[in-house]
Amino acid sequence: MSELIGIYGGSFSPPHRGHILAVKGFSEAIKPDKLLIIPTYEPPHKVLADGVSALDRLAMCRLAFSDIPRVEVCDLEILREGKSYTSDTLRALAAPNRELAFLIGTDMMLTLDAWHEPEVIFSLADLYCVRRESDAEMTLAIAKKNAIYSEKFGKTVRILDTPIQEVSSTEIRETLSRGETPEYLTPAVLAYIRERGLYGYGR
Repeated sequence: MSELIGIYGGSFSPPHRGHILAVKGFSEAIKPDKLLIIPTYEPPHKVLADGVSALDRLAMCRLAFSDIPRVEVCDLEILREGKSYTSDTLRALAAPNRELAFLIGTDMMLTLDAWHEPEVIFSLADLYCVRRESDAEMTLAIAKKNAIYSEKFGKTVRILDTPIQEVSSTEIRETLSRGETPEYLTPAVLAYIRERGLYGYGR
């Protein structure tokens, strides 16, 4: 019998309730043997200019996701250092009698074919998308992209039917930098941010 591993990667700066809701919906949908949360070391698609270290993001993930069954926070990309390419991570996790399921958000879903080695990503994992917006135009854009992926890679991204929660990490960071307490952070993550003075909060 094969083992099913769920994977959810990201910068998680900071991890918030939108991420938690996505993980719970993903886990409910695929029922994995294990679900790995993998913070990036250096995202290839954006620059992290908030001054928060990879180890701080790893620690916050461990606090944010600690009470979700079968979820483990994995430091694979942080230990590897350098740019965190999904294709490399999937190669590292692939094994006989193991199936991989990879979760992404809408913006990532729409740009998958521009990622590093997209053919490897599609070949090694089943892909799932959780949406954080309710928008008819976006629904059409997703359908068009899936048609392209089907033609290019022989697979599509499955869209999860989970509750939508629009949460922006950027807005959370901006709120923290003003010394204000944002919504959507767990008490443990907020306490860690305050204690460490991350994002200019608590200084």
